[in-house]
Amino acid sequence: MKTAHEIRPGNVIMLDGSPWVVQKTETTRSGRNAAIVKLKLKNVLLDSGTEQTFKGEDKLDDIILERLDCTYSYFADPMYVFMDSEYNQYDVEADNLGDAATYIIDGMEDMCQVTFYEGKAISVELPVHIVREVIYTEPSARGDTSGKVMKPATITGGGTVTVADFVKVGDKIEIDTRTGEFKKRV
Repeated sequence: MKTAHEIRPGNVIMLDGSPWVVQKTETTRSGRNAAIVKLKLKNVLLDSGTEQTFKGEDKLDDIILERLDCTYSYFADPMYVFMDSEYNQYDVEADNLGDAATYIIDGMEDMCQVTFYEGKAISVELPVHIVREVIYTEPSARGDTSGKVMKPATITGGGTVTVADFVKVGDKIEIDTRTGEFKKRV
């Protein structure tokens, strides 16, 4: 069992007797109360979605399923196709990827973990840190050096990440895929 705090996108949990793929997590911390974790879930069997809210210390059944290390191969609308080391291909629905789809690009060499439930590929877990190139961001504001200045940047794959003010177009940056946060310039 894992606490709600430890659940990450790509994990599969058991709720009310059904397996659910975690597509997105959002943690809210307040000064006095315990942390609240909001999970966006998709039912593996029924293809229905929901959002659930848990206290950070609530225990959830994390299902141990078969996982394979795979690399991204190509996109065949609406499926993302991944390939293992023995050249077997696995289709994963775009809906099951959640936020991870924004970090998947052609030519991606990062190893992903594809999760299977009853022989069907149901989710993909990306590496914790990935490197992407900034394809658009506003220029730095001259003289604005007080505090931690951040700005939005579009990365390869079309996703948007909030980056430090010194990052410019063409820079390669490291992103934490669990939170979508900019970590450093590479």
